[in-house]
Amino acid sequence: MDENLLYKIALSIIPGIGGILARNVVAYVGTVEGVFAEPIKSLKKIPGIGEINALRIKDKDIFKNAERELRFIEKNEIEVLFYTDKIFPRRLKTCADAPVLLYTKGNLELNEHRIVSIVGTRNATNYGKLVCDELIQKFSERNYKILVVSGLAYGIDIQAHKSALKYNLPTAGVIAHGLDKIYPSLHAETARKMLENGGLVTDFPSGTKIDPSNFIRRNRIIAGLADATIVVESASKGGALITAEIASSYNRDVFAFPGRAGDVYSKGCNQLIRNSGANLMESIDDLEFFMGWEKTSKNKAVQSGLFVELTAGEEKIVSLLRENEELFIDQISSELTLPVSHVSAMLLALEFKNVLVAMPGKMYKLK
Repeated sequence: MDENLLYKIALSIIPGIGGILARNVVAYVGTVEGVFAEPIKSLKKIPGIGEINALRIKDKDIFKNAERELRFIEKNEIEVLFYTDKIFPRRLKTCADAPVLLYTKGNLELNEHRIVSIVGTRNATNYGKLVCDELIQKFSERNYKILVVSGLAYGIDIQAHKSALKYNLPTAGVIAHGLDKIYPSLHAETARKMLENGGLVTDFPSGTKIDPSNFIRRNRIIAGLADATIVVESASKGGALITAEIASSYNRDVFAFPGRAGDVYSKGCNQLIRNSGANLMESIDDLEFFMGWEKTSKNKAVQSGLFVELTAGEEKIVSLLRENEELFIDQISSELTLPVSHVSAMLLALEFKNVLVAMPGKMYKLK
């Protein structure tokens, strides 16, 4: 057990201290445990903390609640991922407002080679369900190593999870509450099956009450975990459109299936496409084209760098891409602990050397 886990949980549950501020205070103090040892006078001087947040950090009830949560996760075999952990989702890590801590349960690989979020209306039509099912079937048929992410809600969300299970693809359900419950309860059986091939993800501790504001926070994780977000069906307003907007703000690709003119649950998708908020998607071929998902053997990728001279930094980038196949520039920068500007120059050099190719959204892969 991580000896600092209690401090990590405590940091994540302090009222008024979100992901951005939590990371800032750890960076300022130096360690997670050091945050709680820091005198109030010093805490108050940290930008964004002030007197109120300093007193919140020093509140003894924070550790009582953290100890209760620690007992819960130990009893229920829950894995905790902190933002400094190597296995913390690398795509989510690049999002400025990402949570500092995630609770996961099941058999999840959140750094899967390819991840897509599939979202849509809670009032899915038979057409929407069919489109969703056929898309996921194509993922399976084309042998993509892909994780399907959604929100375990009614409609398109639960269809995405069920179809992933049906075609033996891993699927992750991001929930807007703790892992002590499943909401809606009608989806508990599907959630149980997901634990065998995928699992559940949340940044909320146990005991969290169902609240509308939690769902926007959940939508940020759905968008941040994925390479692309696909909106299958949506009315002119709804959570799926919020998720699409968040994904776009994270510089991730957004796709939407068009619907019939006048169809209530296609208005949102048509609106996204019309306003250039999403790429038009009619089949998996559109996704493959925009994402550059042509199949490339690893042997070919390895051979591409055999006969060119690379600097030490360029070799590190090539090694990273051999391990992960596709990475965003921010992810490469984070892994190498180098400024984005430095990494950008090396990536450009590798492009000129015909070693890698740049894809939409500042993502890179080996040729």
